[in-house]
Amino acid sequence: MIRVVLPAHLRILAKAPAEVQLDVQAPATLASVLDALEARYPMLGGTIRDHTTKQRRAFLRFFACSEDISHEPPDAPLPAPVASGAEPLLVIGAIAGG
Repeated sequence: MIRVVLPAHLRILAKAPAEVQLDVQAPATLASVLDALEARYPMLGGTIRDHTTKQRRAFLRFFACSEDISHEPPDAPLPAPVASGAEPLLVIGAIAGG
């Protein structure tokens, strides 16, 4: 089981709790977690990553074990504490401004 924490704007859109629990087959990767998340909450399709390219949207970041994994390959295995459910995968809305 993977735990995913969503930002408020995506929770409201999906009508989801703050923390979502997903069953993902090993090895758990960012791509497989996002596939499972979009399968459970179809309204999130296209909001976290582009429909066609599957690239992360510009103002979203992913954190695992206090590390920014936004620029890691989507098929790289997630850290063991995240894959086991001990730690959550955080989806964070980035803040822009000057």
